[in-house]
Amino acid sequence: MQADPTETRLRDLMLASLDGDAAAYRRLLADVGKHLRPYFARRLTPAFASHAEDLVQETLLAIHTRRMTYDRNRPFTAWMHAIAHHKFVDHVRRQSIRLTVPLEDDPPIAAHDDNEDALSRRDLDNVLEQVPPRTSDLIRRTKVEGASVAEAAAAHGISETAAKVSIHRGLKSLAARFAGGSK
Repeated sequence: MQADPTETRLRDLMLASLDGDAAAYRRLLADVGKHLRPYFARRLTPAFASHAEDLVQETLLAIHTRRMTYDRNRPFTAWMHAIAHHKFVDHVRRQSIRLTVPLEDDPPIAAHDDNEDALSRRDLDNVLEQVPPRTSDLIRRTKVEGASVAEAAAAHGISETAAKVSIHRGLKSLAARFAGGSK
């Protein structure tokens, strides 16, 4: 299957920027902004259309602060889309907006899902079933989806310290279980 040209261009810019190319990073952020504006505009009701640019900026800032968590072997647009999706959901929660269009109706910006990704997700789900549900969700949010500990803690109504402890203990338990140790 031939790679999507948008995915290829953005991924190449991201990889170059991670390797220290400041010009590639500026182009990446500009290009991502061009993709995010219509993405958010389609999702916002006319009453909140003015919030689109704020969401673009929040997403660009999140991409900037979490850029070192990007896995070079994964599609960039999928990673970018996940961040944008979470920023939109956070916005909806803050505004107490009732959605009129299901978020699932709109496909990812450019990436596609293949069988290997589905198998990886199933394996990850199986592993995370070994810890309590809240711990599992905290690990998924912070280590897989790129959310901050503060964001994950807020989603569960707990302190950042409690979230950090839960994540640490969960990861320690999983490492012991899958490294042949006992808990």
